[in-house]
Amino acid sequence: MTANLQAYATRAVPRYTSYPTAPHFSDQVAAATYGNWLQALDPAHPVSVYLHVPFCRQICWYCGCNMKLAVKDEPINQYAQTLGREVELVAGHLPGRFRISHLHWGGGTPTALSPEALARAMEGVAEHFDFAPGAELAIERDPRTLSEEMIWTIGGLGFTRASFGVQEFDPTVQLAINRIQPPDMVRASVDGLREAGITGINFDLIYGLPHQSVETLCRTIELCAEMRPDRVALFGYAHVPWMAKKQRMIDEAVLPGPAERIAQSKAASKALVDAGYVAIGLDHFALPHDPLAIAAGNGSLRRNFQGYTTDTAQTMLGLGATSIGRTPDGFVQNISETRAWSRAVEAYELPVSRGIALSQEDKLRGWVIEALMCRGQVDLDEAGARYGTSPDWHADLDAELAQMEADGVIIRHGTQQVEMAKGAQQLVRTVAAVFDTYLKAKKTGHSVAV
Repeated sequence: MTANLQAYATRAVPRYTSYPTAPHFSDQVAAATYGNWLQALDPAHPVSVYLHVPFCRQICWYCGCNMKLAVKDEPINQYAQTLGREVELVAGHLPGRFRISHLHWGGGTPTALSPEALARAMEGVAEHFDFAPGAELAIERDPRTLSEEMIWTIGGLGFTRASFGVQEFDPTVQLAINRIQPPDMVRASVDGLREAGITGINFDLIYGLPHQSVETLCRTIELCAEMRPDRVALFGYAHVPWMAKKQRMIDEAVLPGPAERIAQSKAASKALVDAGYVAIGLDHFALPHDPLAIAAGNGSLRRNFQGYTTDTAQTMLGLGATSIGRTPDGFVQNISETRAWSRAVEAYELPVSRGIALSQEDKLRGWVIEALMCRGQVDLDEAGARYGTSPDWHADLDAELAQMEADGVIIRHGTQQVEMAKGAQQLVRTVAAVFDTYLKAKKTGHSVAV
């Protein structure tokens, strides 16, 4: 990577799993607004559902998620009961019975719930919603605490996909991030889930971790490839200790520098492709037969808060403390503090803390950003026509885009077509940021692009 491109790689920019991004949400969107948005939905269109469990049995120091250490079972069981009530609450604001096309349990660690609590929660979902034919049911889990009983419960409930946070197998790196999980532990969980009928296995890997090197990361990928997960996500570690206090346990002196991060990202991407995976978007990889690879090939790939996805639903119902949802009218985020979230739900109030209503310009720019993130190219005139704006809506960006073209980040065809240049695909977040009017108006803390 040239010096020019390295300068772009160190820019702090959003991950663009939404637009506008969450730092720009405000309390101007509250429960009443969200209730109106839900009431306006069309039951003919399926929705996706995200359920958040903010508990983990062990703390990982690299994690930037909203989570709590669960020492006792009672708080988790109480949370699961309240989550069931929120399912009922949200369903009660809908104008009919809806079908679910995608359901995702995230966290934290959803399998911190007991098998019985997870089964009851899924029964509650099925009481108020139908599952569309071929619906994807996904759940994140931690192999360090995944029991055999939970494995068979997940299989019996009809889950189709399971996600593991592998991150890195090197023992020194694992010790530095407080996540000790030998390869045999992960392999046993994967084998058990496949035996229980879960056909889709996802691994998450991270580069840029303390003590990590190209060699340790490539060895991790070699071990992962032996287990043959269907999908692999390769994320850059975002060191934001001012936001994620647990990251203060990580020694910054042993974090890889910018050049090392770039080298790790490139080497890991090559190793995954060499192992038979198709590179998808910015940071995902999938086996050629996987629906994600197929979607990337036919142009139907999407991006949401779970990253790259085949989910085409325009509405995502976010359930649980701190979860984020969306409707065609805007985004909402639930109250983060679990007790305050619980009090709102128990009072039969939608537990919304903030959000943002989407303007027509937001929708236009969001479409452009998603096109860049998913396909690496976009036609700006097509975007303008799609959202009924003037053909020259992007004229004020010409100088910035011209500089990116001169620096070898993008290729332009006329002034309207923008395409990521070969070798610069990892910088797509910096190109997307050109179209982000919120970021230009108000700088917020983000991780570096690579």
